[in-house]
Amino acid sequence: MVTDDARVVDPKACQLESWTQHNRGNDEFWALPACNFSGNLELAIGTGHTRSPDTRSTTDMVVQGKTLFRQLEENDWGWGLVIGGTRHDDRGLGRIANDYYAYVPATFSFRDDRMLVHANLGWLRDGELRTQRGTWGIGSEWQLTPSTWLIGETFSQQGGRPFYQLGVRRWLIQDRVQIDATYGSRFGYDGSQERWFSIGLRLLSLPFLP
Repeated sequence: MVTDDARVVDPKACQLESWTQHNRGNDEFWALPACNFSGNLELAIGTGHTRSPDTRSTTDMVVQGKTLFRQLEENDWGWGLVIGGTRHDDRGLGRIANDYYAYVPATFSFRDDRMLVHANLGWLRDGELRTQRGTWGIGSEWQLTPSTWLIGETFSQQGGRPFYQLGVRRWLIQDRVQIDATYGSRFGYDGSQERWFSIGLRLLSLPFLP
């Protein structure tokens, strides 16, 4: 989901989040590895590639840090801070732009962690448009079975009407291998211009870092 949770990877462990997203007119491929070296600081460095039928391509590089000020507990809540940047390299137009962002993620636990609600409030500086704007997101996870979750969210990062996304998430190996599939679009659009489909894979390691 675009809306982030107030959780970090286990101390001394790493994870890999990867996904492909099919949009109208292009396809995106992302890989975002992250590690928690200190116990409360998750560092992520990843990349994304967008490919269009007209052979135009864009490569993005993401660097991000996340820390928590209140740890999430069962039937309680937690919150933290995320700061990061994205470098956009548009090979078709020969343009490079850097975006910078920060947001506060908060997560609320209900029904013994079987329902989670996430809320984000943040700021984004768009390097290409040279503008600044606020961002927000509200998402939730509902546990259907011990290994299957229903997920949904609405968010705004680009101004205008907000987006929404719905899908299913499933553990293939509990707490280690997870897959998800989602459908998303923008409120107020009847056609397929703003629709997308995504499939994701998440891998989590045991603690192994020194």
